[in-house]
Amino acid sequence: MTGSAPWLATLTSSQHMLIFYFLVVTGLALLAGFVRTVASSGEVGARYRSATIARLCVNGIAFLTYVALVLTFHAGYSRVGDNYVPNDLAVNLIALRYTDWSISVPLLAVELIAVCALAGRVMRTQRVIAVGSAFLMIFTGYLGAVVFEDNGKLTHLIFWGSVSVLFWIIANYVLIKVVRASYAKLTPESADLLRSATVILLGGWAIYPIIYVIPLFGAGGGWTTVIQVALCVTDLTIKVGFSGLIHRIAKLRTAEDVRTGNDMHQESIWISSEKKSDAGKPRDVYLADGAAVHRPRTRPPASSAVAAGQDTPLEDFESDR
Repeated sequence: MTGSAPWLATLTSSQHMLIFYFLVVTGLALLAGFVRTVASSGEVGARYRSATIARLCVNGIAFLTYVALVLTFHAGYSRVGDNYVPNDLAVNLIALRYTDWSISVPLLAVELIAVCALAGRVMRTQRVIAVGSAFLMIFTGYLGAVVFEDNGKLTHLIFWGSVSVLFWIIANYVLIKVVRASYAKLTPESADLLRSATVILLGGWAIYPIIYVIPLFGAGGGWTTVIQVALCVTDLTIKVGFSGLIHRIAKLRTAEDVRTGNDMHQESIWISSEKKSDAGKPRDVYLADGAAVHRPRTRPPASSAVAAGQDTPLEDFESDR
C-alpha cells in the first residue's frame, strides 16, 4: 500500500495563506492562555496547584512550538509561479507537532487527574499509568508517521498507528475510571464541570487518530491544508478550552475546601462574577448549612462608635464576630 506524506504536497497560494493564518492565530491564543495562567495562578489552592503548573507548561511549550512551526512553514516552502513547493524542511511541520505532543499530552492527563477526588497512592498509580500511556501513544505514532515513513509506503504507518491506538485506549480507560470514581465525592457543580472537561479532552484526542490516517485515503495540497487546520483547531480547543475549564474546576474545589474548613485561601474566590468563598483561615469561614458565603452585616453609624478601652476584654471582640 502506498500513499503520499502531507509534507510532500505542493500548495496553492490560498492554501498556503490559510495554513499560515491558523498557525499564527493558534500561537497567539496559546500565548494569551499562558499569560492568563500566570496571572490567575494564585486563584487556586495548594491542593490543585499541580493542575496550574501543568497548564502553564502546556501553554508555554505549545506557544514556543507554534513559533517554530510558523518559522518552519516560512522556510519549508518556496514560491514557484502561483504555487508553493515544499523542500526538505517541510517535514518538520509534522515532526515539531509530535515533539510538542510528547510533553503536552501527558501533562493534559496530569491536569485532569489533579482536580479529581483521588488522593495518595491511588492517585500516584493512576497518574503514572495515564502519563506513560499518553507518552507512548504519541511516540509510537511519531514512529509510524515520520521516522519510518518510506517513500509513500504505508506499512509502518498502519503498524505503528495500531500500536499507538492500544496506548490511546489504555490512557482513555484510566482517565475515565478516575473521573467516574470521583463523582460520588464531588458536589454536583464540580462533577458536571469535570464531566464536560473529560468529554472535551477525550473527544479532542479522538480527532488525532482520524487525522493520522488521512494519508491512507488521500494526498495533495487540499488534504495537507485540512490536516494542518484541523490540528490547529484541535490544539486550540484542548490546550486553551480544556485547560481553562480545568482551572475553573480547581477554583471551585478550592472554594469548597475553604468553606468546609479543609483549606485556607488568601482572597475571596469568584467564578463568573459569582462569589464562591470568602477569604481567610478555615476557622474564619465556617458557614451555616446550605450557605455559600457570609451574609454582610450592617455597619453601625460612625456617630455611635465608642473607642475601646485598654481594659476591654478580648472576649468582647470575639463575641462581636
